[in-house]
Amino acid sequence: MPTHRSTTAGSLLTALCPDLRAALTRVGYDADTLLEVLGEDVHAALGRSEPVPVRRAARDAGELGTLIRLLLLGDPLPECDVAAALVPVDVERAIAAGLLVREGDAVRAALDLRPLDAGAGTRWILSDLDDSMRRRTLTEEHVLGVGHASLSLLRATPTREVGSVLDLGTGCGVQAVHAASYADRVTATDVNPRALWLAEATAALNGLEIELVEGSWFEPVAGRRFDQVVANPPFVVGPARIEHTYRDSGLALDGASELVIGQAADLLAPGGTAAMLAAWVHLDGEDWRHRVSSWLPAHGVDAWVVQRDVAGPALYVGTWLRDAGLDPRDPAAQARAEQWLDAFTAADVEGIGFGFVYLRAIDGPTELLAEDLTHGFEDPLGDEATRYFERSAWLRAAAGDEKLAWTSRFVVDPATALERVALPGPDGWAPQVARVHRGDGPRWQHEVDETTISLLAGMRADGLPLYELIELLAVAHGSDEVTTEFAADALSVVAGLVRHGLVRPV
Repeated sequence: MPTHRSTTAGSLLTALCPDLRAALTRVGYDADTLLEVLGEDVHAALGRSEPVPVRRAARDAGELGTLIRLLLLGDPLPECDVAAALVPVDVERAIAAGLLVREGDAVRAALDLRPLDAGAGTRWILSDLDDSMRRRTLTEEHVLGVGHASLSLLRATPTREVGSVLDLGTGCGVQAVHAASYADRVTATDVNPRALWLAEATAALNGLEIELVEGSWFEPVAGRRFDQVVANPPFVVGPARIEHTYRDSGLALDGASELVIGQAADLLAPGGTAAMLAAWVHLDGEDWRHRVSSWLPAHGVDAWVVQRDVAGPALYVGTWLRDAGLDPRDPAAQARAEQWLDAFTAADVEGIGFGFVYLRAIDGPTELLAEDLTHGFEDPLGDEATRYFERSAWLRAAAGDEKLAWTSRFVVDPATALERVALPGPDGWAPQVARVHRGDGPRWQHEVDETTISLLAGMRADGLPLYELIELLAVAHGSDEVTTEFAADALSVVAGLVRHGLVRPV
């Protein structure tokens, strides 16, 4: 049960949710039906905030079309049409609960309510109205809906079954609702009471039990441990101010990411995992990897940090001004941009990186792999994170027991392909580079030499252990014995390929 105090409107909205769920189900206001009715092109227009194609498609969609116009486009509609589409919800109750508002002789939505399928069927998410369909300036307590960041974290979150999950800074509750599909117990926190009101209603609308706790950062769950932590914190990099609680932490530059990354491990049960969005500055003369690594504790964490994008200061500031519903051409918005860019200049910020941070609680010194993953790929990263930590655990065991590595047999993953690149030259095609690619997941690729290609060719489940393969390679290179350097180089190459899943032990 929620452990925050609901407002009167919040209680009314939560009480309304069973009837509201019945109405949405009756009309077919779900992710699949919405796509079927709108079609792919019009559905894409909805994502681009283009209301006209959506409105035209909704005209012939009956009561579902009414809800599309009401809840997705924000159109004022005749009360009789809304009442018919929302049966058994009474319009007066919906207005009292804050779901609808009167506008002259019509009614319109006062909240955003949209279906989402994140892999476990349709869930309905309640949030504040944004400016996607109607120009509006967002308030400080604005509760963001399902945006690009939320969707990216949903796809990047491991979903193997666990006992308990913490959603740190839940906002509208979308991550918590997603977690309920793979966790026995879900706890969600937020400093914004309005966010908890909407998260409570979102949970009730989906028939879920989620523990909601009000408070700042880690305070509401101090001393507790969870099998998984997910966090989409207010990670926006900028001056130490709070204009919108969903994005601004009040900490300067990347202080919010530093705080969450540095302390999240304290919330993890043994073997627990964290999946978080984060941002970090690129400073003149400093490697971003060193900056992020300095935030981690010295013991107890296996960390995988994936940088997905880097933006220059001007692009970054302009993007977040628009996110808040501001026009960069407006004088007030320009004044904010000046202050923001001044702060970046004063701190020697050259760029702002953004990506995912995965942590696994281990018993030993902290390990870190921080790498760029800026190329495109389609497979969800959440499953890859789980497999990454499994591969990392094997490599850690092999590092502590050299015999394990040498006596293990390896296979090349079926999704791995060999690519050779050659360019025309005076004597025909001149080889330039050879690479092995993973055809799934993050689509990693490694450059390889002919020795490595031969080594991979010999890897089979019923084949020779690694050391015997290396001995054969040494003989092929004219040596009667394996030198220490040759063995170490081969083991290093294999370890790198294992870490990225191109090769696996059997």
